Amino acid sequence: MSNPKKKGGLGTGLDALFGVQGAASVVDIELNAAKGLVTDTTTLPLEDIEPNPEQPRRDFDQAKLDELAASIKAQGVVTPIIVRKFGRKYQIIAGERRYRASKLLGLKDIPVRIITVSDEVAQEIALIENVQREDLNPIEIALSYQKLIDICKLTHETISERVGKNRSTITNYLRLLNLPEEVQLALRDNQISMGHARAIIGLKDEALQKKAVKRIITEGLSVRQVEGLARDKDIATALPTAKKEKNHLPENFEKHKQHLANMLSAKVDFQVKDNKGKLIIHFNSDKDLDNILSKIR
Repeated sequence: MSNPKKKGGLGTGLDALFGVQGAASVVDIELNAAKGLVTDTTTLPLEDIEPNPEQPRRDFDQAKLDELAASIKAQGVVTPIIVRKFGRKYQIIAGERRYRASKLLGLKDIPVRIITVSDEVAQEIALIENVQREDLNPIEIALSYQKLIDICKLTHETISERVGKNRSTITNYLRLLNLPEEVQLALRDNQISMGHARAIIGLKDEALQKKAVKRIITEGLSVRQVEGLARDKDIATALPTAKKEKNHLPENFEKHKQHLANMLSAKVDFQVKDNKGKLIIHFNSDKDLDNILSKIR
């Protein structure tokens, strides 16, 4: 059975215009072909090229850049980067990683294709081309979608068509930007997953959301556990039981603990439950242990 014809959109634009597999463009193919807005491949000195300050990617993984540099050293820059004339320089629209890797190698020039577009269209192409890269973190993707709304005045539906994603996917990413900063940072740094973040969104109280991310990191909670906590509004419950018990010893045990610590010159802990428990004496070396045993004798 043949597949239904895919809805026309950005997925084919940059492929056809620039030969960039899997990228996207807001520029209509026929319009550009007619107006000659795209040059053939040429080369430009790297010193004449500058990054786009609105680049959605904020973190460039050095190890991956080194891998790309090694590939370029072996094969050259296979796919030209996309630039536009910007004052006396050329501004990158797509391909900043190739540009950075080429600079790492000390190359003097790089293959490019020059496109003539407005600031708005250049921004839209850069955002959409980047948001389709697999190595952007969820917060970078969400910020890119938000810029498409704020700068390019696109609706959720239009973004969905441009990037080939369901509208609900776009909305879910954008909701991440409503989370407290520390939750966003945890998601950006892979301390929590996208699933965790979506579960945390279910908690409307910011204080509970912050407690939730701390519990995920501290206790290694699964997404399902967090969803359950969110339903039960149970995020504020204590962290590990041992910590509760450690900080809530009966007063007489606190006195015993201090007395033993002074007598043995060692750290002492009690773990007590229902009048039963353990006495723990800490030591850091054989000499410490000998001193403790000598005092006990």
